[in-house]
Amino acid sequence: MRRPSQHNAGPILDITLRDPFFSQFLRRLGIGLRAWVALTIFLWVSEPGSANAEPPIGLGELDSLISQHLPKQDPQLTGETLKSFSAQRSVGGTVATTFLIPGFENYGCGKCHQPELLVQKAVERMKRVLGRLKKTLPENNQVPLRQYIIQPYSDALLQPGQLAHATFDTIRISPGSILIDTKAYGEATHLHEILHLTQKFLGHVNELEAYGLNVRSDPQFLILNFPYFAKVLEAFFIPDMNQILKAYFDRGVREKSSVPRETQWFIEEFDEDSLQRLSQAIVKMKPLLKEVSRLNRELPLQSAYWSDRTGVRSLLLEIAAIKHLPLPELTVSSETKMLAFEVFDLQFEKDDNTRLGYIIDRRKEALMHLQYGKGPKDPVQRLALYFHYLKSRFLNDKGEIQLAIDNPQALTDYVNEKVKGIETMIQRPGFTPVEKDAARAWVTTIKKELSSLQ
Repeated sequence: MRRPSQHNAGPILDITLRDPFFSQFLRRLGIGLRAWVALTIFLWVSEPGSANAEPPIGLGELDSLISQHLPKQDPQLTGETLKSFSAQRSVGGTVATTFLIPGFENYGCGKCHQPELLVQKAVERMKRVLGRLKKTLPENNQVPLRQYIIQPYSDALLQPGQLAHATFDTIRISPGSILIDTKAYGEATHLHEILHLTQKFLGHVNELEAYGLNVRSDPQFLILNFPYFAKVLEAFFIPDMNQILKAYFDRGVREKSSVPRETQWFIEEFDEDSLQRLSQAIVKMKPLLKEVSRLNRELPLQSAYWSDRTGVRSLLLEIAAIKHLPLPELTVSSETKMLAFEVFDLQFEKDDNTRLGYIIDRRKEALMHLQYGKGPKDPVQRLALYFHYLKSRFLNDKGEIQLAIDNPQALTDYVNEKVKGIETMIQRPGFTPVEKDAARAWVTTIKKELSSLQ
């Protein structure tokens, strides 16, 4: 059974969960143990800033709600002029926020909803989320949320299957995604996207930092986004992480449901002991997650460059691990270690990903070469060698992280290519004047940041 683990509901909850007589009592009342736990956690120990958040619901009810709020057709394809509802409110960001519901009249939203009430719920939601962000990451006290768009249709900016999208000073989210986030995820999607508005650059490191924020509220987010965390967990905390992943994803789902597969896995019960182990690991990972945030704030261009160059989306977390944690034990010979370091060097020196646009995981390539070449046959030792290599490459003699780039022109070309992509992107249909203005200001800021490094 799944239990929220980052909250402390006290010894009474723990004892009660293990009491078979209490379980029988609940069954007589027609109340599931899971439902009682969720309600108890919600009432007793809600996260700071999450007061009055909606309690979770079952899969059937969520499926019914989402099926009534499926994305409509892109108005760019129909040529229809959208009639929108707009209201401006303050939610505690750096500026007042404009709440938009484009196509509210066109898509018949008014048959069931009052736009003022939808906006008021959104305002309350964002106030809670901003409170959580400032509590968890107080250094992120400047949140430029100028627009919040409830978008009933899919387009290039909010594609089918995409829960939400943070662009420039703007969050887009579909009605179905709001239902998933408020009734299943505990507003984690909103928290994820609001953090994106505070980040300085682009790339996998932004997602790593945002998912690192999500896992603190529920360990299942760690499983659902395991590529960002798996190697650190496997090497330092949970050696059998692959077995937990297999058990989690082997559970069946309703193929014809409107609820995404990931949400179905999240809602359904899972092994309590595994989730508890993950929760304990997350507590120990907090210094690493804070280090990732620090690097992404202080060295945004270098952090993004190294992550993209190596194709390792979790690179900053792995570098943080070798700074804050004792290295895994090595039992291989010095000759094997030297050979392995040469293999890692060969891969990490390649810049095809950033120079030519390839997407190759250089860590995976190196580990595969060791596995099928002259490296150790023990996967534990191969992974340990990787972390020892990271220490030799990214830590100086004082134990400080170094993200220096030997070829400054490579960083310049990389950043300029990203900037060019943004300048092209904002010319596409659908971008609002607010987003375009914010994007142009971002471009100016990034160019100044790059100049300061030259």
